[in-house]
Amino acid sequence: MLVLLPPSEGKAPAGSGDPLDPGALSLPGLGEARAAVLDALVSLCSGDVEKAAEVLGLSKGLHGEVAKNAGLREAGTRPAGEIYTGVLYDALGLATLPVAARRRAERSLLVFSGLWGAVRIDERIPSYRCSMGVKLPGLGALGPFWRAPMGEVLPEVAGGGLVLDLRSAAYATAWKPKGEVAERTASVRVLQSKIVDGVEKRSVVSHFNKATKGRLVRDLLVAGAEPSGPEELVETLRGLGYTVEAAAPGKPGQGWGVDVVVSEL
Repeated sequence: MLVLLPPSEGKAPAGSGDPLDPGALSLPGLGEARAAVLDALVSLCSGDVEKAAEVLGLSKGLHGEVAKNAGLREAGTRPAGEIYTGVLYDALGLATLPVAARRRAERSLLVFSGLWGAVRIDERIPSYRCSMGVKLPGLGALGPFWRAPMGEVLPEVAGGGLVLDLRSAAYATAWKPKGEVAERTASVRVLQSKIVDGVEKRSVVSHFNKATKGRLVRDLLVAGAEPSGPEELVETLRGLGYTVEAAAPGKPGQGWGVDVVVSEL
């Protein structure tokens, strides 16, 4: 099972580990693209602060993130699973996973990133600020930029099992599974169910979405579940107590849509 996660907008502070060693990151096929994005980001943030903040979409209160990006090559590092914070990662609770579940997390979780393309949770990276929606000078929008290198690398990483896609829309632009990989991909949507005037209403609510996805991944890891494909995933989630509705692909080469319906956290 390969689980695709979005990063968090906010990041933990820089760690005390040695500075980044790009060659130590997994998925070496992304190395050239990573170097290009890192060069462009550091160059941008080493110049005019106002311009860099505008490109990165940072408010006045976040201008300190520009200096952080400028020093990425010298900054301390920590495991990516500690760098990423926020609702999804709080619910996932990597630090409190049992040992066996943590090993499964290191093997199966892949976090997408505007800067790194994708990283494993145990890989050491510095804290940074660069979303997938950013348009870097010389490279353009990062979603389209990453499509070619991701398309070369990720089909092999996906192996022959389930691909559980929990990414947000911006990060999904960087890689879209195709062919037989798509057929064993399940994209999860979380819907909040409310009864209004006696009628059920469903809607996507960000907090429910992130928290439920984090909890869902944690439950799969702790249970030791290794569903082989979308159909088995649906049955596994139901067995774990989730309300799940699935839509099978309409034709070959398409993925599954899986809705997880919640009423409260």
